[in-house]
Amino acid sequence: MALDELGLDSWFDNHVRELCGPEQSIARVVAIDRGRYLVHDGNNELSAELLGKFFYAAESAARFPCVGDWVCLEHHDSEQFASIHTVLPRKTLLKRKTVGYDEEFQMLASNIDVAFIVMSCHYDFHVSKLERFLVMIHEAHIEPVLLFTKSDLITPEALQLLIDDIRAAGIDIKILALSNITGEGVEQVRRLIEPRKTYCMLGSSGVGKSSLMNRLIGSDIFETQTVSTSGQGRHTTVRRHLILLDHGGMLIDMPGMRELAVAEVSEGIEGSFADILELAATCRFSDCSHNNEPDCAIQAALADGKLNADHYRNYLKIQKESRHHKKQTAFVAKRKKPKNASRIAPSKTSQRKQKKNICVDEHKES
Repeated sequence: MALDELGLDSWFDNHVRELCGPEQSIARVVAIDRGRYLVHDGNNELSAELLGKFFYAAESAARFPCVGDWVCLEHHDSEQFASIHTVLPRKTLLKRKTVGYDEEFQMLASNIDVAFIVMSCHYDFHVSKLERFLVMIHEAHIEPVLLFTKSDLITPEALQLLIDDIRAAGIDIKILALSNITGEGVEQVRRLIEPRKTYCMLGSSGVGKSSLMNRLIGSDIFETQTVSTSGQGRHTTVRRHLILLDHGGMLIDMPGMRELAVAEVSEGIEGSFADILELAATCRFSDCSHNNEPDCAIQAALADGKLNADHYRNYLKIQKESRHHKKQTAFVAKRKKPKNASRIAPSKTSQRKQKKNICVDEHKES
């Protein structure tokens, strides 16, 4: 297999010549499990480990390799084992804020071309949840596609109502409905996957991602379980793994996301709520708060039904979370700076002790 079949192109080639040594080879990270890296060098999958410099020099989790990365390798005596020396720059990086930690991110996958948002049309669907996925995907400059699973469990009329709600929120992405039971729509998904391109599946637990992966792969690699007559499944994927499909595309399955926290995502918000931002630009005042000011385009659109109220409320909520994360990150950085400076500069207490000692020494000499 040639490396270009794994997604290597001239953009990455330029970085390979710049960053990889003459004795090193290039490979793509296809899985990470308990600190061990599985990489593909175009011929085989082999195990790799990080050099110690990653642990000493890395300022954040983004410095470590993630699934989808291209890395420079140095092979050891065994052809099945190597060390990772360098992570090449990424075209795209899909990440989310770690739940419970204000300034930390979880790296999901990199160098993705298209993100499939997998959501069940039978239960637990909310346009607001879809918008959160879109903010994260737009922030990464990745093309989104919505896959509506379990279409066999609702009527075509009910499915159309869900699609109408999505369009009413100003979301114009591609939408495909499918059933892993009947197979309807699966072939359409397969035709979307192009050779040499990388795709990923995002969604909550139990929406049918593993079942769809098995259908696209053509074998039951991923374990699936159904736990109720409602059709809701139990998610079984516990790690991200890049799979090479027979027709040339690459697909990454993701563990289910129970909660999707939003970080500072200005570009993602612009991409997902462009309709609201366009309206805001036509307000009479440039600093309009969209509450009680005269000639507010937002309030006018809400009043005549041109702007979906739920869509606007979710925009405000995500904006608030993004601003909070930005302030919290700045606060944490501010607190870290004096702490680091104290390691270099002597404290006031030590300065007083030094002054006292000098006075004592001068008294002794006199």
